[in-house]
Amino acid sequence: MSLDKNAKKIILEFQRNEITEYYIYRALAAFARAGHNRDVLKRLADEELRHYHTWHKYSGEKVKPRVLKKWFYIAISAVFGVTFGIKLMEQGENNARASYAKVKDMAPEAETIEKEESEHENQLAGMINEDKLAYMGSMVLGLNDALVEFTGALAGFTFALQNSRLIAMTGLIMGFSASFSMAASEYLSTKTESTGKNPLKASFYTGVAYLITVVVLVLPYFVLQNYYLSLLSTLALAVLLILAFTFYFSVVKEIKFKGRFLEMLVISMGVACASFLIGLAVRHILRVDV
Repeated sequence: MSLDKNAKKIILEFQRNEITEYYIYRALAAFARAGHNRDVLKRLADEELRHYHTWHKYSGEKVKPRVLKKWFYIAISAVFGVTFGIKLMEQGENNARASYAKVKDMAPEAETIEKEESEHENQLAGMINEDKLAYMGSMVLGLNDALVEFTGALAGFTFALQNSRLIAMTGLIMGFSASFSMAASEYLSTKTESTGKNPLKASFYTGVAYLITVVVLVLPYFVLQNYYLSLLSTLALAVLLILAFTFYFSVVKEIKFKGRFLEMLVISMGVACASFLIGLAVRHILRVDV
């Protein structure tokens, strides 16, 4: 069947996407340990290659993969996990899938491919087992607690102590102690609830998430001399952390980004504002001058 210029352009675009994703899945499968995850990734790669050959039958042309896209998603998957990389990639393909309707009359297989892309591949992606996902709740606990408690504590310290180095030292000591406390609490909680999770792993993810957040938030007080500017920088970093983690969480769990982001932002900034006022009041009432 002869294709008009626009239809051929769309099909060649589909081909390029399919062959690019084939190489991405094949590379991820090669990096994965032998077993369940590797098998799932190979199935995804095989499906993309089959789709590529279907479109090739109509276009009659061979296309090369997008090299930058290929290495971008391989790097993203290596750092943030395979599930995140796959789901982020599939989200990026959603707009392209709207073009399937334009070629259905000329390519009957388009409907089948569209269904497989939207359903089957998501099911396969959901079958991948990763510690990052299994212990997502532990990471959320550590991050949320650190953002809410530590942002508020630093705001309070800023107005109570009014000395960048002293605030940084006090905050860091408190942060390390709190991270150990959170890790211990998560260990005991996981062990008591019998959730099937490894208590040591759960405590590790909680403690590390808390500690990383603490180090990021306290950093401006070590770098900047002006404690007011340090506080503003800390609040800005807190917003960026909330933004980044909420985006990651929304992609992996397929939930709406905006509502979750606003909820975390309002809670964290609300506590920081309250602590800010408490620190100011305590300094005024006790007449402490550091």
